[in-house]
Amino acid sequence: MLDLDDTIAAIATAAGAAGLAVVRMSGPHALAVADAVFVGASPLARAAGDTLHHGWALAPAAPRGARARLDEVVAAVFRAPRSYTRQDVVELSCHGGAVSAGRVLAALLAAGARQARPGEFTLRAFLNGRLDLVQAEAVADLIRAETEAAHDLALAQLRGGLSRRLAALVEAVSDALAEVEARVDFAEDVGGVEVPPRVVAAVAAAEAALADLLAGADYARAVREGVTVVLAGRPNVGKSSLFNALLGARRAIVTATPGTTRDLVSEPLEIAGVRVTLTDSAGLRRGGGEAESEGVRRAREALAAAAVVIWVVDASVPLAPEDRRIAGRLAGRRVLAALNKSDLPAVAAPGEAAALLAAPPEAVVAVSATRGDGVEELRAALGALLSGGRGLAGAVANRRHAGALARARAALARAGAAARSGAPGEIVALELREGLGALGEVTGRALGGDVLERIFSRFCVGK
Repeated sequence: MLDLDDTIAAIATAAGAAGLAVVRMSGPHALAVADAVFVGASPLARAAGDTLHHGWALAPAAPRGARARLDEVVAAVFRAPRSYTRQDVVELSCHGGAVSAGRVLAALLAAGARQARPGEFTLRAFLNGRLDLVQAEAVADLIRAETEAAHDLALAQLRGGLSRRLAALVEAVSDALAEVEARVDFAEDVGGVEVPPRVVAAVAAAEAALADLLAGADYARAVREGVTVVLAGRPNVGKSSLFNALLGARRAIVTATPGTTRDLVSEPLEIAGVRVTLTDSAGLRRGGGEAESEGVRRAREALAAAAVVIWVVDASVPLAPEDRRIAGRLAGRRVLAALNKSDLPAVAAPGEAAALLAAPPEAVVAVSATRGDGVEELRAALGALLSGGRGLAGAVANRRHAGALARARAALARAGAAARSGAPGEIVALELREGLGALGEVTGRALGGDVLERIFSRFCVGK
C-alpha cells in the first residue's frame, strides 16, 4: 500500500441504485489510463486541471470489430499537486447502479490501473503531505458519522483543529528538548547543565495542555462511537414505560405483572448530538423462574458494560431491600436517578434514594412515565451528562490518539519531575524524546508502514 508509483482505481460511491456513480483513479499514469477508456472532444492528457469533460467510456480494444460503448460519462481532471492525493487524479462519473460503474472500472483495470485497496487514496494524501494522520483518520469518521455532532467532530478534525493543537505541543516540547540537549553537549557555552526554570515551566505547560485535551476525550469518544444507557431497577417500577416514553414509541411490553421484561430491549436515539443505545432490562430481584433468572443475568451484564445507568425507583412506595441492593451494584457508575410515578403521592424522598448510592447521582429527576411528566427533564439531564459542557474543536475522540497522548503526558510529567529534582540533563532529554515520539504516533510522524496499513485498512474502498 505504500507504493506510490502505480496507478490505482476504485468505485468511490456506494453500491446500489443512484443517479450517479464515480470511478476514481490516482497515480502517475492516471491520465494515460483514462485516455485508453475515455473518448471525448479531446484527450484528457491535454486537459487543464480542475476541468470537466463530457464523453463516453469504451470497452478495451477487441480483436475484431469496434469497441463497445460502456456508458456516457463526465471526466473530472485534477492535476498534481492540486488534487486529493497530490497526484494526477481522474474521476469518471457514470450512471448509478452496479453495472455501469463496474464495467467502467473493469475497463480501467484492463488499461493498466490497479484495484485500490481500502483507504489507499487517503493514504496517498497522507504520504504526500496533503493531510496529517489525524486529518486522514477524520475522513473515515466523517463517512461513518451517524449524528450531526459526530459529523461536526470529524469535520473539525479534518479542518485541522486537533492538528494545530498538537503542532503547538510538538514545537514547545521540541524547543525544550533542544535547550536541554544543548546544555548537555555544550555546558560551558550555555551556562551549565541545569535545566533552566523557563524550560521546566514550558514542559509543565505542555503537560497541562495534554491534560486539557484528555479531559474532553470521554465526551468526544461518546460523540464518535455512541454510548449505551441502561435502565435498571427492581421489577414493576416502570422501567419499560419510561423506556417507551424516552423513545416516544411503544417499543417495550408493559404490563402490571412483575417480571414481564425478561430480555434486553434496545433502541437507538440521539440525545445532545450523541448516538445513544437505550436498553431496557429485566427487573433486578432474587428468585423467579428460569426465564426470568436468565433475564436478570443479562441485565447485570448490561449494567456492568453501560456508560450511563438510569436507575428507576418507584417513589410512590417505600424503598425496598432490592433498591438498596441495586444501589450497591451502581458503585463507580455514572447514574441518573429517575423517581417514577410522580403522578401518585410521593413516599420515597429524592434525598432518601440518593443516599443509597455510594456517590451522589449526576441528577435526580421526578418523572411520570405514564403521563410524560419530567421525561423531557430526564432527557435534558442525560444530554447534559453526555456533553459535559465541552465543545468539539480540537477534541480527542480516537482511542489510539488518547492512548498515545496519555503516554506523552506521562513522559512530560516524568521529565518535569526529573528537572525539578536536579536529575542529569540526559534523563530529562530521554523523557522529552519519549513524549515527542508518542505525539508523533498521533500525527503519523513516528509510525511504521505496518501500523499505517492497519489504520487505513479500516477505510472503505475508493476513499
